Formats: sequence, C-alpha cells, structure tokens
Amino acid sequence: MQTLTVELGERSYPIHIGEGLLDQPDLLRPYIAGKQVAIVSNSTVAPLYIERLTKTLAGYNVLPIVLPDGEAFKNWETLQLIFDALLTARHDRRTTVIALGGGVIGDMAGFAAACYQRGVDFIQVPTTLLSQVDSSVGGKTGINHPLGKNMVGAFYQPNAVLIDTASLSSLPERELSAGLAEVIKYGLICDELFLTWLEENMDKLRGLDQATLTTAIERSCAAKAAVVGADERESGVRATLNLGHTFGHAIETHMGYGVWLHGEAVAAGTVMALEMSARLGWINEQERDRGIRLFQRAGLPVVPPEDMTPEHFLEHMAVDKKVIDGRLRLVLLRRMGEAVVTDEYPREVLQATLVANYRALVDQLRG
Repeated sequence: MQTLTVELGERSYPIHIGEGLLDQPDLLRPYIAGKQVAIVSNSTVAPLYIERLTKTLAGYNVLPIVLPDGEAFKNWETLQLIFDALLTARHDRRTTVIALGGGVIGDMAGFAAACYQRGVDFIQVPTTLLSQVDSSVGGKTGINHPLGKNMVGAFYQPNAVLIDTASLSSLPERELSAGLAEVIKYGLICDELFLTWLEENMDKLRGLDQATLTTAIERSCAAKAAVVGADERESGVRATLNLGHTFGHAIETHMGYGVWLHGEAVAAGTVMALEMSARLGWINEQERDRGIRLFQRAGLPVVPPEDMTPEHFLEHMAVDKKVIDGRLRLVLLRRMGEAVVTDEYPREVLQATLVANYRALVDQLRG
C-alpha cells in the first residue's frame, strides 16, 4: 500500500492506494467518529461492493443508500434521496457518509455531507479510474444544473480517500478510457516525463496491468494533492487542472448529461485546447499531434460532436465557472508540461479553434 497526504494543515488527509483495501477496517476506523455510517452508492456499484464494505464496517450501524446510476441523475432530485434516507434513519451530526462509486457518487455524497446538519464527516472510496485519479481528491462536490455542469456545490474535503485498485477489474472498457483522459491531463499540464511514461505504458494500462495502473494512480494523485495543497479553493494554480474542461463541459451540457462520459468530453475538449495553444504559437503542431495520438491510443474521442456549432460552444462556455467579470478564462498549454490560465488571447483565435476541421486533422494523423 502507498499512502499520500493532501497537505491542508489541520484538515490534511491521507490517500491510501493499494489492492484489497476494501477489506481493511483499520484504514477506515480512525476517520469514523460515531456509530452511524451511510454508504452512498449506485445501482451498478452497490451489487459489486456494498456488501463487502458493510462487512468491513462490522460494529457500525450501516445505512446503504443506493441511487440510480449515471450523470443524468446528478441533480437536486437524486440529492434529496440521500437526505431523505439520512433523516428517515435519524442519522445525527456524528454520522459518516462514505461515497462508494465513481465521480457522480463522490460529488453527490460529498455535497450531501457538506449540507447535512451543516456538515458531517465524509470518506471517499472511489471505484472508477476517473474518480481515483481526479474527483475523489480535492474536495470538489456538487450537482449539475440544466444550464451548466457542476454549477451548484461546495468545497468540502473528505477525511480520507481509500483507493482499492482491484475495483478496476470490474470497470467497463469505456469507463477505463474515460479515466485515462484525466491521467493524460496531468502529463500535459505539469509533468512531461509522465507523458512519456504514458506513451510507453498505454497498452499495459488498457490491459489492466495492476502494477502499471497503480503507478499511474499514484503519480496522478501525487500531482493533484500537490496542487490542492497549494490552492484549495481554485484561486490560482488549481485551475490548471481544468485543461480541456471548459470545452468539455460545453459538450456534456449540449449533448445531455451522460451521453458523453466526462472523460470522453474532456479528451475532445483537451484536443481543442491543444489546437488553440498551437494557433497561439505556444506549442508546435508536432506537440499538438503528440497529445492527440495519446488520447487516440487511450480509446478516446478526439473530435467534438459534429452538430455542435461555435455558437453552441460559446453559449455554454458563457456560464463556465472560470468566467470572471464577463471574460472567459481558458486553460491552455504554454509548453508541454506547463499549463496557464488566461483570458489574454485574441478572440479570433478562439473562433478559429471552434470552427477548426478536427476530422480532417485526425484523418491526416491516421494517414
């Protein structure tokens, strides 16, 4: 087992990474204050792991809360199901909410924990690659709004993150690829050596090689922990973690939540960010193409939806959380391995990026 720490002073917390951790109660007990525990999961993950986690929590009064599965249910109505269950079972302020599932479950369970009786303890047990390398670490919680993704929520840090890498063995191939989008992101924004490592090991990652996956998770979590420790509330460097997300969130909102997986939209959105960085002269075309090829090898889409016009993108991006005083800030690459958040770019470059023929670019790479 590898243990990393998110350094936040008195609110610092561990990230435990290893195989078979779901069966180790000693990793959870230090972070459970009372006797009441609520495990929030969904209809896909619960049949696989909730009974096992309940057995690990022997001695506690465990309340299972099983929600419908999918990004389409990341809303107020589903959030209320968590509150209904907690109140019906008379859970008090010493209850601990455990999120067992992917990013949707982690975001909703964390938001519920932040709100219930003005804040109760919270533990993340992520079971997808995307949630293990990204959403379970850093305390971003929330739900979607019809006008924008993750627009309602709170910063609320967990007490601990428990990553059992064995849970990835049950992950569908599409979900695995979606998680690789966030892994690739770390190489692009802050660690070009990691980018090279990913190029050398992508086949092993897609083949679910446990040692290779563990290394990728450790390096991704270490990168995110360092950024969160330096900028918890995203007032500076943490915003660079959103490379490709402004374009990607526009895709998710336009297509309908759940039609494209988050990682799929981030991959296509990151290709747009690479293209814009190249148009600004910050990276060259060979570097842009290097990123595109890596997303392709991960089994991810690298072309935005055919029916999305520049006007569609601009409409959805106008309500992005990085809009400040009416100016849209974008995360772009100053160079490979170095991201920057900026609103200082010619608007015609953004427009050219939105109208670019990405299919022709991809066909050229394949040729």
